[in-house]
Amino acid sequence: MNYHIKASSISNEDGVIHIKESNIEFGTTLKTAETLPNPAELFLGSFAACMLKNVERFSAMMKFTYSKATLDVNATRLEHPPRMDHIVYNLIIYSNDKKLNTDLLKKNIEKFGTIYNTVKLSCTISGTINTIENV
Repeated sequence: MNYHIKASSISNEDGVIHIKESNIEFGTTLKTAETLPNPAELFLGSFAACMLKNVERFSAMMKFTYSKATLDVNATRLEHPPRMDHIVYNLIIYSNDKKLNTDLLKKNIEKFGTIYNTVKLSCTISGTINTIENV
């Protein structure tokens, strides 16, 4: 598979990533540092999107149902050279399905996630998957 995106920015203004029919704004200036995602946050967002896409994908393959999934991602950034050093996640799946095997789901995400596998080549990743029963 091959992927293609475009991005643009104007001097002293923020940037935009153009993907298919979406435009994702990101901060490049101090005036939007608190309101728009920065490149590191977009990177972590891509990691999160990969994991959530795989929850959906594996729900069909592993034959479990869920109503929603939420993901918290934290990262440690080192300074010299600037890079992500460690990513920690907590994935929560809301489901009453007894067929949901979180250990197998975690193994599948770690084995088949494109972004997950790309990231783990450059930094450590640890995390948990928990379930919450829908009420």
